[in-house]
Amino acid sequence: MQQSTTVSVLREAVDDLSRWWWLWLVAGIAWIVIALAVLQFDRASVTTVGVLIGLMFLLAAAQQFALAALAPRLKWLWALFGALFIVAGVVSLISPENTFAGVADILGFLFLLVATFWIIQSFAERPINDFWWLGLTAGILMVVLAFWTSGQFFITKVYVLLVFAGIWALMQGVTDIVRAFQIRGLRSTPEPTPPRQVPAHGPAGTPA
Repeated sequence: MQQSTTVSVLREAVDDLSRWWWLWLVAGIAWIVIALAVLQFDRASVTTVGVLIGLMFLLAAAQQFALAALAPRLKWLWALFGALFIVAGVVSLISPENTFAGVADILGFLFLLVATFWIIQSFAERPINDFWWLGLTAGILMVVLAFWTSGQFFITKVYVLLVFAGIWALMQGVTDIVRAFQIRGLRSTPEPTPPRQVPAHGPAGTPA
């Protein structure tokens, strides 16, 4: 009886989550638009790039708080990452020029934070996501990139920031779009109602 109740609660939680599948789809499209904008900036305005970085942080924060509200477990983890992303986004929008220079200067550390988040998220989604290894692979590659970037000069970090901010947004967008349709597929189909059996009657109206 208890096991049946637990299964019912989990199914209801999954159904509630699947109703919001479009949220990941919209976020994924937004990430791809941001990626295309960033990757076109060969001589980009530092202010514009700083503002985009702030918006990227705020968009990531909104996603984490949505996960914290809908996830059946690890709510505190998503909320913690959401709070960190909000702080980073607000600081970025207050001073976008300094944000660009500061982000470029600590780019390796930021890449390491992103890699850590992707790796943790991939293992957390392993029971429900058949493509969890994509996030794990991206996280490992980001770790390698973080250590490589840390040893470069500042001007190199500036160009790396422009290129990989776009690549990061593109990867996040593709991942969110794939995840949106996976979440949509979790929606349970209603069980068919068995046909009603009508008792047979004899010629006089009595049961046969």
